[in-house]
Amino acid sequence: MSQYTLNTQARSQKGRSASRRLRKANRIPAILYGKHTQPEGLSVETPEFTRLLKAVGGRAVLVELKIEGRAESALSFLQEVQRDPITDRYLHIDFQAVHPDEKIELEVPVRTKGEAVGVKTQGGVLEVIAHQLRIRCLPRDLPAVVEVDVSALQVGEVTKVGDLAEIAGVEFLDSKGHPVLSCVEPVGEAGGSGSAAADAKADAKADAKAKK
Repeated sequence: MSQYTLNTQARSQKGRSASRRLRKANRIPAILYGKHTQPEGLSVETPEFTRLLKAVGGRAVLVELKIEGRAESALSFLQEVQRDPITDRYLHIDFQAVHPDEKIELEVPVRTKGEAVGVKTQGGVLEVIAHQLRIRCLPRDLPAVVEVDVSALQVGEVTKVGDLAEIAGVEFLDSKGHPVLSCVEPVGEAGGSGSAAADAKADAKADAKAKK
């Protein structure tokens, strides 16, 4: 489990005007919500939040929120970060509160380990189909990433959720047949190039529709 600390301030004023004033003061409006708490407005210094994101590096981590003027901090994870599509400026942050003894559900990024034999000796291309996987676990068991060893993957093969190594205390919520990675022939080569990836993507779409 990776955990970081972030200093915040409570904010009493809400609405667009209040949010604009915070951004002008180089602060980001935020909200903390959870199953056992009422939604609470917060604000975070932009430079400090930027440093946090760089340290996190896209991994799934817990964030301890220290609220100014309070002795107790709040344990949470980053649910959503809104940015301006033109300026890329941070607009709003959603934190979801968690309890140490209650399981949480969230998406964790997929990271590959090793070099696929299909890439190394067969001229194939490794394709990541699922960049994130949904899991359920206690906060203390939260993995920063789901690491997948691709060393034995050959051209035409697909790694699915059911093929992944077990992670202690972690339950995968995607179906076992949900495709994660595939090794395909380079585009343009004979023999049905990319067919494994195309089939895997079709399976992923069908799986998503079934969930809905």
